[in-house]
Amino acid sequence: MTTEHFDVLIIGAGISGIGAAYYLQTKSPNKSYAILEGRENLGGTWDLFRYPGVRSDSDMYTLGYAFKPWTEAKSIADGPHILSYLKETAEENGIDKHIRYSHKVQTASWSSETSLWTLEVANGENSELTIYTCNFFFQCSGYYNYDAGFTPDFAGRDSFPGPVVHPQFWPQDLEYTDKKVVIIGSGATAVTLLPKIAEKAAHVTMLQRSPTYMVTAPATDPLSTTLRKYFPETFVYRALRWRNVLRGMAVFWYMRKKPARSKDLLIGWLKPQLAADYDIERHFTPSYNPWDQRLCLVPEGDLFTSIRKGDASVVTDHIDTFTEKGILLKSGQELEADVIVTATGLDMQIGGNVALSVDGVPVNYAEKMTYKGMMLSDVPNMAFSMGYTNASWTLKVDVTCEHVCRLLNYMEQHNYQHCVAHCNDDEWDEENMLDFSSGYVQRALEKLPKSGAKKPWKLYQNYVLDLITLGFGKVTHRALKFK
Repeated sequence: MTTEHFDVLIIGAGISGIGAAYYLQTKSPNKSYAILEGRENLGGTWDLFRYPGVRSDSDMYTLGYAFKPWTEAKSIADGPHILSYLKETAEENGIDKHIRYSHKVQTASWSSETSLWTLEVANGENSELTIYTCNFFFQCSGYYNYDAGFTPDFAGRDSFPGPVVHPQFWPQDLEYTDKKVVIIGSGATAVTLLPKIAEKAAHVTMLQRSPTYMVTAPATDPLSTTLRKYFPETFVYRALRWRNVLRGMAVFWYMRKKPARSKDLLIGWLKPQLAADYDIERHFTPSYNPWDQRLCLVPEGDLFTSIRKGDASVVTDHIDTFTEKGILLKSGQELEADVIVTATGLDMQIGGNVALSVDGVPVNYAEKMTYKGMMLSDVPNMAFSMGYTNASWTLKVDVTCEHVCRLLNYMEQHNYQHCVAHCNDDEWDEENMLDFSSGYVQRALEKLPKSGAKKPWKLYQNYVLDLITLGFGKVTHRALKFK
């Protein structure tokens, strides 16, 4: 059994892991590192999801890295273009040479005696066990289970003879041309799939239990086209990035402060995009307040175009059972289907299902507090990168990775080998880590770490505040202990 040692081990070669590697190389260049990636390719989400039309629901001026401008015309980009951007970033900076593919981390054990993490890693097709050690462990494996999506246990599932597909594992040979397709769900995945499938299918029905807030936006930012005529690409990228950040923060703040007014505005914007007699109250008016769940982005209003043309429809009801013909609803209506797509969400998971232990004691994430939204209480020399729920994921990745590098540099300057965040009992005023009512969040609350009521334990969904505290604020804090 072989053993390799690195100063830093990064878990995951997706958007977070590649970002972490870039900041390590530029801010802490004397640190050796490797990226352990369980799959055969880099890209994470953008390599895994390959369903028709897969795209981001964030603009690329904020989903892109702070250090690498997005230069494509479309600001709402599809999956292949985002994957190409990530590959280009890795290749340009030599990050790809540090990635160990098909390396799935099984366990990670911390020893206070040696101030080292020891990782057991299943390597390759034969899952040969390899041991890695590191001084600092950086989890960049995202927030969901790559091995399984969430699918409810539908009654009568075996009665339906056709294909039942979860978008997380889309069969590339799935044929839906001139077929009736039912998509179960009303989130970002369903809204993305419907217009694309409707181009070929006989008809597509989006079956939802309850509506989601929709907001339309142009796929190409008109201002970017104008600015590129007069200014360098880097200036345009930074200007639009800050405009979108501030605009997004203002919209989120306003909608949380004025939910009734915001609801009226969102529903009002939909009316011109649907037929005059369309039942917006039933199909597009949620029961919750705006930004209690993430808004669904509809580029160019393509979802509504499909509905207006008669290529697609929305049904709001509950499933009774699957049948030989399709799906029987609680109302008694039966939806005929040749293909059923279960766009029913993700199985949320923190830490890539790695079994953590500290000095032989297993770590239960749900019993830990988040320090500065990037470390776990009483877990030494470990950080994690997790993006925002109310803004682009990568905004938080940038500030988290930069702060981790500042922490590593501080430890080196003072000859510290060991740092750990400790939350005293009188500070343990816990809140949910994520303040969202979405199903994937609610299903996972019992296994997520907690957020405190005040800093440094409170997880803020605020980029400007994080930029100030993580980007420019002190690395040290009385809650962070060094040895």
